[in-house]
Amino acid sequence: MQASVEHQCDVLIIGSGAAGLSLALKLAEHCQVIVLSKSDISEGSTKYAQGGIAAVFDEEDSIESHVEDTLEAGAGLCNREAVHFTASRAKECMQWLIKFGMPFDQISSSPNETSHTEARFHLTREGGHSHRRILHSADATGAAVQLTLVEAVKHHPNIHLFQRYNAVDLIKSQQDSNVIIGAYVWNRKRESVEVIRSRFVALATGGASKVYQYTSNPDVSSGDGIAMAWRVGCRVANMEFNQFHPTCLYHPEARNFLITEALRGEGAKLCHADGTPFMQRFDERGDLAPRDIVARAIDFEMKRLGADCMYLDISHKPSDFIVKHFPNIYRKCRSLGIDITQQAIPVVPAAHYSCGGVVTDFSAKTDLDNLYAIGEVAYTGLHGANRMASNSLLECIVFAHSAADHIIQRLAEKRTIEPINAWDESQVSNSDEEVIIQHNWHELRLFMWDYVGIVRTNKRLERAQHRIALLKQEVDEYYSHFRVSNNLLELRNLLTVADLIVRCAQERKESRGLHYNLDYPDLLENSSPTIISGK
Repeated sequence: MQASVEHQCDVLIIGSGAAGLSLALKLAEHCQVIVLSKSDISEGSTKYAQGGIAAVFDEEDSIESHVEDTLEAGAGLCNREAVHFTASRAKECMQWLIKFGMPFDQISSSPNETSHTEARFHLTREGGHSHRRILHSADATGAAVQLTLVEAVKHHPNIHLFQRYNAVDLIKSQQDSNVIIGAYVWNRKRESVEVIRSRFVALATGGASKVYQYTSNPDVSSGDGIAMAWRVGCRVANMEFNQFHPTCLYHPEARNFLITEALRGEGAKLCHADGTPFMQRFDERGDLAPRDIVARAIDFEMKRLGADCMYLDISHKPSDFIVKHFPNIYRKCRSLGIDITQQAIPVVPAAHYSCGGVVTDFSAKTDLDNLYAIGEVAYTGLHGANRMASNSLLECIVFAHSAADHIIQRLAEKRTIEPINAWDESQVSNSDEEVIIQHNWHELRLFMWDYVGIVRTNKRLERAQHRIALLKQEVDEYYSHFRVSNNLLELRNLLTVADLIVRCAQERKESRGLHYNLDYPDLLENSSPTIISGK
């Protein structure tokens, strides 16, 4: 039985955020590229990133300072070489992005400056940074990056956009099990599985924060790339380090709308309902402490006081300053009856960023030949036990460039075309019990929030592991009997990722960075990344 539809390309890129689209643009002058997008190409985590991108543009700043700040935020688990690799390429990658029309905010020119003067960018500062080095586009940098890249790829004849497609599984060579030759994908419009045969595959699927009940991420962040890579045998690392953004808007109609860290960089203070600030009691850096410290402090104060939220107050700043620098946050809050020029913003932590992922080298290569991973899906060693603000979009673009360079060097290699087994649906039927998937989905996200959240214990981790095992068995049986659907594919992947998070958390017998276990509150003298081999 042959697959009904088969596509071919040189490079299949699974994911259409900053990492995937940057890679596509770098490759498109050399080969044919397919970009797979689970939703509309403009949707994804990149779109919702507010703060900016870290890069050294200030003469008083330095690459070494960027490196040292990142190492400190990473709580001793960053790979120094990976950090330097990223920071040293930051300016060049930003200049590449600017050439496509990226509208980073600039400082107004003085009357004496000519039109030939090099643009001076407005640089802001965020938690963990010792200098102003954050390039930004107001408070919607991610949306500007996504729009810039989408406009570029839409008009390139060598880039073929497959929107509303889910990747199902990677395809290994039958001649060599260490080689990837394509992927099975689910066409959501036709509701059928198709084959994409490709010389190279790049995972750019983002993170897995949808595994938690409360998240700042869009619905597509379901850990697909991590789960697929794990199933074919790739190693994953540091999955216990899931970053909880400390400040998401607390409002029943807000759907965890993100409040950028740049507010605190510009002087906003975290406080109780009565206006009492509290961060100085937790860290000498106060409101500019790294995110793991701030998230735990808010969580602690909420539990101590029995409060539903804490507050972020920037109302002491001039109104025109607030509206100019944070127009999207201002408009969003005003739509909900909150005037941030006069009132404090109610905030809560929410799952935000996966610091672990598929193990890669500096060319974004995974353990399997022809398979690459870039962006949040990957573990490069950059983030360690905690991601420093605005290093994420930077990582996407830096490693997209390095992956492209490596792939381009390999395009001349000869490749034997081999047959691919068809996707067999002859033994399955349509499900009439979609509600079961929904119930399992909600159960998973709730107990992950309760048991594997900001603060953990051994008992909580054991409970989560037990529940995951039961759900995995149920879903595996379901998967083998019924045709695939979007919810089933995502639940299957989320369960795999949840299992990896818990296993990594159980391996770490200390509290470090984003992983805090009440049973192991201290730091170990010698600590290393948590690496788990694939199946």
